[in-house]
Amino acid sequence: MNIARKRQMRNVGILTLLLVLIAPLIPYAISAVSGSSVQGNEYQTQVKHPGGDLWREVRQRDTDVIGRTQVKGVDTGILINKSGEDWRQYRMEMLAPYGAYLMGAILGLIVLFYLVRGTLRIPGGFSGKKILRFTLNERMVHWFTVVIFWLLGVTGLILLYGRMVLIPLLGLEGFSITASASKEVHNLIGPLFLVAMLALIITFIKDNFYASGDLKWLFKAGGMLGGHVSAGRFNAGEKVWYWLASFLGLALCVTGLILDFAILGQSREIMALSHVIHTIAAIVMIAVSFGHIYLGTAGMEGSLSSMSTGYVDENWAKAHHDRWYEEMQATTTKDSKQEAVAGGVAATGKASPISDN
Repeated sequence: MNIARKRQMRNVGILTLLLVLIAPLIPYAISAVSGSSVQGNEYQTQVKHPGGDLWREVRQRDTDVIGRTQVKGVDTGILINKSGEDWRQYRMEMLAPYGAYLMGAILGLIVLFYLVRGTLRIPGGFSGKKILRFTLNERMVHWFTVVIFWLLGVTGLILLYGRMVLIPLLGLEGFSITASASKEVHNLIGPLFLVAMLALIITFIKDNFYASGDLKWLFKAGGMLGGHVSAGRFNAGEKVWYWLASFLGLALCVTGLILDFAILGQSREIMALSHVIHTIAAIVMIAVSFGHIYLGTAGMEGSLSSMSTGYVDENWAKAHHDRWYEEMQATTTKDSKQEAVAGGVAATGKASPISDN
């Protein structure tokens, strides 16, 4: 065999090998050329991968994909719902830390205020004469709501912050038991909060509407920014707390029922939104309640007895709720006259709101 013949056979072999290697790549090259886009002098080529496209649709990164299924119900046609991961990231990266900042800031301001001002004393001290501020029914409604609220508040905070706070203290097993118990208590007692809130709203609503002098009270911060400020049975600050607690409490009740009863037909998006509103409302209500608790206990002398015994000192009433005190004095004077006319027996059969005991 001559040299020319050998070279020809070698070339044919090389061409055949190249054809075998390149042929499988031809479809990809055609796809790349047809899908390329020209921007100025640059060419950007995007090759679609069948497996990648399938996984993107499964994860629903770009759009919601609703599939077909024989199981009928809410979200049954969705294979993977990415909103759950979005909510988890928001809860851990935004809601939990900023909620802790808010509650910590309120507590810090209260401690600072107490260190600067101390307990606000009753001008003139205790007189020894008592005036009825809250009836037994009003106190029962108040304390029932308080107990339910803090049971839910503490268990809710355990569920939100327990991993960060309790695991180092209790360990994994201890936290697991605590979190599980907190979840059950939270879910079981939650519906009772609606009963408590409705009772609280109905009981105290008549004395919490706007009255003359409320704006002046707010501008002077209840007298802390200068001079005595007149007030009725509830001052403007107490009215703000009443309406804030009412709206936040009802929001907690509605969203809590949506979360508690997942069989009502709500979607995952509704559940996630309800969880956001529920947690924000709870954190704000807990934070503001710190101020309410402070003023009702260590912050203001003589306040605690109003919700423990129902009575307050007359000098306390004159200093903080003078218009209400005058109304009670007028009522007592009228009842005394009726008793005198009736020969010493009260015509109404009601106990006197003012007592020397």
